[in-house]
Amino acid sequence: MQITASLVKELRERTGAGMMECKRALTETDGDMDTAVELMRKSGQAKADKKSGRIAAEGVISVAMGEGAQTAAIVEVNCETDFVAKDDSFRAFAAAVAETVLEQSPSHVEALNAMNLAGTDDHAVEQSRLDLVSKIGENIQVRRFERMVSDGGQIGFYLHGTRIGVLVDSTGGDDSLARDVAMHVAASRPICVGADDVPPAVLEKEKEILSAQAASSGKPANIIEKMVEGRIRKYLGEITLQGQPFVKDPDKTVGALLDSAGAQVKGFVRFEVGEGLEKKQENFAEEVMAQVKGA
Repeated sequence: MQITASLVKELRERTGAGMMECKRALTETDGDMDTAVELMRKSGQAKADKKSGRIAAEGVISVAMGEGAQTAAIVEVNCETDFVAKDDSFRAFAAAVAETVLEQSPSHVEALNAMNLAGTDDHAVEQSRLDLVSKIGENIQVRRFERMVSDGGQIGFYLHGTRIGVLVDSTGGDDSLARDVAMHVAASRPICVGADDVPPAVLEKEKEILSAQAASSGKPANIIEKMVEGRIRKYLGEITLQGQPFVKDPDKTVGALLDSAGAQVKGFVRFEVGEGLEKKQENFAEEVMAQVKGA
């Protein structure tokens, strides 16, 4: 059978693969479109497995909100390059993953991967991921997610572009306040809501460090104790949401802002793309030259 340009074009649209790969697949399957798609999916999945070792430190944060702002989901989906992070199909996949978390409440990433992707009839998240890897040609990973449920309050969210996302569970106040607090969390990175929420091990370690610093001053023990207490108060103001100066009005703390509105924050989640991941540094010119030499 003659492999026409229109056949190659159709296969490219269905698979997102290159022209030569499509022509080769059609030749091998004597122009049978469905068989060619199956063949390319099989070979594409094999390539996807080889790509799984690449560092995926770029990506997007996506948020899905439930009805009445009583439930919400936030996910991080990673890729290798900022270019792919801007791809419409990649972003659509991330948004669908967030909807899947919201609707099906998985307990961990492995369970999420086995679930049907939101908006599909019978297509698992993992299969959709592999299909996207085959189409785009980069390692793509669903890294983490959180699903938040409010008990009598409301969930506010803020997205700083697609790289930082925050969910805030609060009572009292209004939607505008919840968004402002979420924006503050995005900018100021508190580790917990209030002083009582600071992990004891973190606080003890900080006291140990501050005590050693104060002891080197040579001052009397009672003065050193007061120095440490003052520095601990300052430290708690820096790391807790309630103690931090509000980003939109640094003359008041977030705690004072919440009190003035009769509001309370029960919890928050902050995701930033690539936190804790090693980002591979590449020289684009060298990469192009390497491809030219290898051609």
